[in-house]
Amino acid sequence: MKYIAVLLTVHNRKEETLCCLRNLFKQEVPVGYQMDVYLTDDGCTDGTPETIRTQYPQVHIIKGDGNLFWNRGMYTAWETAAKAKDYDFYLWLNDDTFVYPVMLDTLLMVSEEKDNQAIIIGATQALNHSQPTYGGRLGNEKIPIPNGTTVEVTHFNGNIVLVPMYIYHILGNLDYYFTHSKGDFDYGLRAGKAGIKMYQVGTYLGECELHESLDKWCNPNVPFSLRWKALHRPTGMPPKETFHLEKRHYGIMKASLHYCTIYVRCLFPKLWVRLNKVQLS
Repeated sequence: MKYIAVLLTVHNRKEETLCCLRNLFKQEVPVGYQMDVYLTDDGCTDGTPETIRTQYPQVHIIKGDGNLFWNRGMYTAWETAAKAKDYDFYLWLNDDTFVYPVMLDTLLMVSEEKDNQAIIIGATQALNHSQPTYGGRLGNEKIPIPNGTTVEVTHFNGNIVLVPMYIYHILGNLDYYFTHSKGDFDYGLRAGKAGIKMYQVGTYLGECELHESLDKWCNPNVPFSLRWKALHRPTGMPPKETFHLEKRHYGIMKASLHYCTIYVRCLFPKLWVRLNKVQLS
């Protein structure tokens, strides 16, 4: 028997979380595999954990205080799972990602093709199937459009990610330094530095809508005081975390440049939008 730990972190998205779990438990789990679910309840106040305990009592729920956000919540779920058992695979899953029934079987099949020594990523598409939304990333930050062929990537979004035991024993957990959105990119870039391959499978494995096209911290339609607060929130673009990520992977010169341009973009968002022809949300 091989064991898979599915890792999630949730906060006040009850309907999305329950839909995610419904789709997860509809998976075509291959013979000889067992799936365990570890979910961080990061301070939910909307009844999410209570409903999960009723509908899915097999889910291991870890209590957070509402300040973990995505990266630290996933770190907490992963740490708990790894202490419980040396799992053969760890599957990252976002609770706003609605996976197809073949998701798990497809990931495991591709992983087996790579001798279970590579990170395997599933791409998602918009609910209307109009475009890819999250998945593997190439060096130019673009998501390869699935065309039936497995594609090597340089890093990835954390929506659907399969990490075999072999990789975990090399890289360990996510970096707890990051609060919310940079831990997944960091993990992929760390993998690349360690010589670990990453592949996006050739078909879409789920659906997840894109977040707003322009964040509040750089949206000229948002007052400056609110932009400034949004910038420094974990869900914004916290400059120190951005600097830490880029210094680690791209060097201090690029990190320093972007540290400055983040503030310029927050201070003068109209100029940035005009120069880059960004569509306002």
